[in-house]
Order: sequence, then structure tokens, then C-alpha cells
Amino acid sequence: MPSERIVPIRDGAVKFRVLSGGRGPALLYLHSFHDRSGWPPLLERLAERYTVHAPFHPGVQGSDGVEAIDDVVDLALAYDELLGALGVDAAFLMGHFFGGMAAAELAAICPGRARRLCLISPLGLWIDGKAVADVVILPPADLDALLWKDHDSPAALGWRTLPQSDEENVAAQIEQIQRLAAMGKFVWPIPDKGLSKRLHRIAAPTLILWGDDDRVNPEAYAAEFVARIRQATVTTLAGGHMLHLESADAVAAAAASFFQ
Repeated sequence: MPSERIVPIRDGAVKFRVLSGGRGPALLYLHSFHDRSGWPPLLERLAERYTVHAPFHPGVQGSDGVEAIDDVVDLALAYDELLGALGVDAAFLMGHFFGGMAAAELAAICPGRARRLCLISPLGLWIDGKAVADVVILPPADLDALLWKDHDSPAALGWRTLPQSDEENVAAQIEQIQRLAAMGKFVWPIPDKGLSKRLHRIAAPTLILWGDDDRVNPEAYAAEFVARIRQATVTTLAGGHMLHLESADAVAAAAASFFQ
């Protein structure tokens, strides 16, 4: 099981709740909109090789201070400061969708922080005629239909399983609203907040992973990221948008092979 701590930055204006576990080189993993668990099976796999640090974004599940962060650039700087507070100089950076965008912003703005970069269906660009599904406002039933390649997979079934008690259900719904609002602040309604102008600054070798049945984020964006990052390649794996949950073993293997 991972350890847990609160890491303050900016004289306590922002406080990160960070889960950490494993041993080996440092790996910073950044979550996305619909990650309900802070330590999914993917991170268990990665912790076999790396010291994984998985912070919750400000405003999400015990991390505070989202109101003190202005925009995506400021968010990336907050993660730069978090790495400093953790005593980490450079790390492998990894994230899914919103977390992939945040990892890319960090690698672009602070190139020395990224040893290598693994982005899973990253958000952050915009192509006319290839709109990304607006997962911030979609009703739950419509959202669920888009997230998975196999709707009966263990990951999908576990994700949609609701808490048993009414009290837990209400708490889960409140947490989800807070999570979507905290992240949506940085990307809604159009997710490209200037990342397209900064991707050329990324110096780290970059692996982009995409699900072959991603119904949220069109695969055309994979080619766009590759075109804008100097040392980027893309690998397509079997799975949907929640590739990191649905195909955790394949994602962990691809990332570990790339990070070597």
C-alpha cells in the first residue's frame, strides 16, 4: 500500500495530498477527470520498478488551493514546486488525459524536470472538426458509453459500481462534482490553453499511448502531439479511453520498456 502525506507549497496556499510507493527512480503520475482511485492497479505495477508519486490535483480528494492557481501554466509551476518539495530533481512523467496535459505542460515549461514522458490519450490540443467529447458535462449514462472498449471488463464494472449506503453515494457524488469543477477550471470549454505553442519546448523523449477504441479523444490528436514534440512516438494498445484502467498491464509494460 502507498504512503500518504500532505505537501504544502507557496507558504501553504496550495496543499497537495500525495500517495507514494515503490522503489527505484522517481515517477510522477498525474490523474484525470474520472480517476476515482488515487492508486489504481497501474500504479501497483509501476511501483514494482519505480518510486511512484501520485498527487491529487488541487481541489480533488484532499488537495487544497485550486483557487490559488490561475491557469494551466501556473498549474505546471505548482507541480514543479511539488517535485522540489518532494526532493525530486528529475522524474519520469506520466499522466492520462487531463493528467497527460499537465505532464506535458510541466515538461514544456520546466524541461529539466522530465527524464522521459509518457502521455496516455492526452488532452490539451484542438483540431477543428475533431472535437474531444466534453466529459465535464456529459450525463453519467452517456459518459459511461464513451469510456470503455469492453463495457463488461473488470475495470468498467468496478468503475461503475456505486457505494452501498446512501451516505456514501452522496459523498461520492459530491466528490465527483468537486473533481470535475477543479479540473474543468483549466480546460473548459476549449482545452487548448496554449499548449500547442509550448510543446516544441519538450526535450525529453516522449511516448504517447492511445486506445484503439478511444471514443472520447479522437486518435487524430496522437499525430498532432507527435508532430509538435521533437522526440515523440505513438503506440496504440487495445482499449478505450480509460486505457490505463482497462489495459493496465499493457500500459505498465509499454511505459516500463520506454523508461528503461
